[in-house]
Amino acid sequence: MEQVKRLYFIDAMRAWAILMMLQGHFIDSLLDPVFRDPENPVFATWKYFRGITAPVFFTVSGFIFTYLLMRVPRQGVDNPRIRKGLKRGLQLIFIGYLLRTNLFGLLKGELYPSFFMVDVLHCIGMALLVIIGLYLISVRVHQKLLPLLLLGISIGLFLFEPMYKTADYSWLPDAFANYFTKANGSVFTIIPWVGYTTFGGFLSLWFRKFAYMKGLYLWSIAISILSGCSLIWLSSPFFEWMYESSGIDLFGMIVSNNYLFIRLGDVMLVFAVFMILRSLVKQRLFLQIGQNTLSIYVIHFIILYGSLAGVGLYQFWHHQLSPQVVIIGALAFMISSSYLALLYDRHEAFIREKLQLGIQGARTILEKSLVLLYRIVKGVLIQISRLFSRA
Repeated sequence: MEQVKRLYFIDAMRAWAILMMLQGHFIDSLLDPVFRDPENPVFATWKYFRGITAPVFFTVSGFIFTYLLMRVPRQGVDNPRIRKGLKRGLQLIFIGYLLRTNLFGLLKGELYPSFFMVDVLHCIGMALLVIIGLYLISVRVHQKLLPLLLLGISIGLFLFEPMYKTADYSWLPDAFANYFTKANGSVFTIIPWVGYTTFGGFLSLWFRKFAYMKGLYLWSIAISILSGCSLIWLSSPFFEWMYESSGIDLFGMIVSNNYLFIRLGDVMLVFAVFMILRSLVKQRLFLQIGQNTLSIYVIHFIILYGSLAGVGLYQFWHHQLSPQVVIIGALAFMISSSYLALLYDRHEAFIREKLQLGIQGARTILEKSLVLLYRIVKGVLIQISRLFSRA
């Protein structure tokens, strides 16, 4: 029997996705628009593969989280992964807002509109909270309900995207509307992107169910290739047939912009490729990158977009670089961001210890300052009371 203990190919997929995200953000932010020719096969190929990155990243995030959630022996409300997941989800949302904070604006008492824009971390954080909610519902009703809920939400979000994409969210405050619409500058929205994360959760449940089956990877690879190719090449003709047969406008709108199901097909093919290469992607460095994607994302955001200080590569060379320069720069950017993240991971315990000592020191100074202030105020009040008593 083929027992699955650690899914190295998933860590490898995370590493690939984060590296592709780094180069994609770098090139898209700094490449001169003159060189963005859709007819150029090199640029067209790069653009297509760049579009695969986010769906893979969201799907893998849901796969890993749900896989770990279900692996714990204690299931139900006593599952320790629930608390960890809630903490992780809220942490991702907090970091997402922190990365869009401008310290100079805060010093002036302002929060710029960009602070409220929703990005990858916000959506993944919300997706983890959604998966936890669905898990708790299934625990109360029936455990077999969870895969149906995860798959149903994914299909529903993808199917009805043409309808809610054009909905009016202006009645909501921007801070909340940005989770549903890109009208105010949000890069990602929870609908439909949470759908990829819940689909990843569904895949993990399917994978766990057959974890001890003989020939697990052979069957998984075959199903991934078949479903991926079907979604890429047959989903549009299928929805066109549904539209012609039923006359329902929704199916026609899907055909006109069928990127969600096609990208899902791309994700399945990426799964197949990494399962095929699973024995070749166990290099320690590559796996470490896959296990430190959050640190890499934070570091790349600070360097490229100038989080907190408002000064980054984006502010200096926005849409100004030639292909030769931007390719070399992207390679250097991927290496430097990964190196700094792994360096932080290596010394994380030491850094945390120093931060805790610093926080404790600051707390001690604050406490002593408050005691001193209390004594001064108390002394002043005593002197004032004495003056009034003499009078």
